[in-house]
Amino acid sequence: MLWSLIKIVVFVALVAALTLGAGYLMESSGGLTIQAAGMEFTLGPLQSVIAAMVLILVVWLFLKLFALVIATLKFINGDETALSRYFDRNREQKGYKALSEGMMALASGEGRLAIAKAQKAEKYLHKPELTDLLTAQAAEASGDRKKAEEVYKRLLKRDDTRFVGVRGLMHQKLEAGDTDTALQLAERAFAIKPKHGEVQDTLLRLQAEKHQWDGARKTLATKLKTGTLPRDVYRRRDAVLALSAAAEISDNEASQAAADAAIEANRNSPDLVPAAAMAARAYIARDRKRNAMRVIKKAWEVSPHPDLAAAFAEIEPNETPDQRIKRFVPLTRINPDHRETKLLKAELNLAAEDFPEARRSLGDLIEDNPDARVLAIMAAIEKGEGASDTVIRGWLARALTAPRGPQWVCEKCGTIHAQWAPLCTNCSAFDTLSWKSPPQSEVVLPAGADMLPLIVGAIEDKSEEPAPEADIIVPAEEPAAEPPVAEDAVVVEDAETVEEAKK
Repeated sequence: MLWSLIKIVVFVALVAALTLGAGYLMESSGGLTIQAAGMEFTLGPLQSVIAAMVLILVVWLFLKLFALVIATLKFINGDETALSRYFDRNREQKGYKALSEGMMALASGEGRLAIAKAQKAEKYLHKPELTDLLTAQAAEASGDRKKAEEVYKRLLKRDDTRFVGVRGLMHQKLEAGDTDTALQLAERAFAIKPKHGEVQDTLLRLQAEKHQWDGARKTLATKLKTGTLPRDVYRRRDAVLALSAAAEISDNEASQAAADAAIEANRNSPDLVPAAAMAARAYIARDRKRNAMRVIKKAWEVSPHPDLAAAFAEIEPNETPDQRIKRFVPLTRINPDHRETKLLKAELNLAAEDFPEARRSLGDLIEDNPDARVLAIMAAIEKGEGASDTVIRGWLARALTAPRGPQWVCEKCGTIHAQWAPLCTNCSAFDTLSWKSPPQSEVVLPAGADMLPLIVGAIEDKSEEPAPEADIIVPAEEPAAEPPVAEDAVVVEDAETVEEAKK
């Protein structure tokens, strides 16, 4: 309110001043006389002031028109002028508007429209580092791989866009399944930007797929140096790569190198079960049994596993079952409540034909975690204690429908693997296999499979005569023979079904 009042007062003062000045000029004597071409013009004081103002305006307009003419001539000549800058700003605004619309079209999945907008943006901006990238991504979104590849190749010609071009071509080759070319492009992209995390991961995965273990270990070391990988994860994955390299060394001349690589892998990651088992066998081959026992015990503390138990049994392969039970006591004392420890004790007692102790060793696994392996061991216990075939076949029938128990499962895609591998066979993810129970069984059985034990028992009770195979509702894979008990093996083999259940 005050500011408005001040403006009104100033306006009134200016009007008053101009009025007084005009009145003063009109009352004053004298004036201005102009003679030109024999003619004389006399102007009063007020008229003189007005004429001066008009003259100033005319001179100003003349100077502006003269500057415009000069600017036009410079513009026609190609020089930078205010006029050229005006048109440049206008084109730039149109170009960035088209680029923005193209990005919105790309985000909306309208590939063709995005390409058209990118071409319009290039027409106004003349910045291929921006428009070519939009064109390539839009071409990929619309399925025009040929055009996308053409644009990525154009990006290779500029230093500031070469990495983008190499990376784009690498992804195209990966989608096309050309892993050989993709590996070469990944190596080139890695040479341009060794700190790029995605390129590091892609190169590492491709090198692992091609079994280039030495190159993969160098890439892994670079990830550690650039700070894109924690040291504990680096040690684990480096152990995986060393183990993978050792597993491929099979000839006798290189067995020493394989043993050293396995021992190194176990040293870097003691919890890596395959590395611990291979290192233990390497120590056994060198007659260093204490080292083998120490390696297995250390791994058993972190992750009890059947492969560790099998390697522990190989330390003394010729011992009796009773001797084996005594020698396994230091191992079974570690993690005594673990599921694998209970199963190991049960299998050891089965081999020694101490069936009551084998039953006690299972503890609460029958009620709490009855997977196929537990049920198969129970069938062997029942057989050893002289149970009827009906009871034994009932346990085996339950084993068919029970969960498989822990297996090598990919953490990324959930694929189940029979054996450990550095890469998932389904999604090619690196070091994602873990020993755990899958969310559901890989075997899908009919809805009536839960009745198998009762059906089998009813058939056995119905008649003493052996029933034909067609009358017994048991899958063909399930053997009807009595499961034998191995004398010198840590794991009980109860025919084909038990062996399959253990996997």
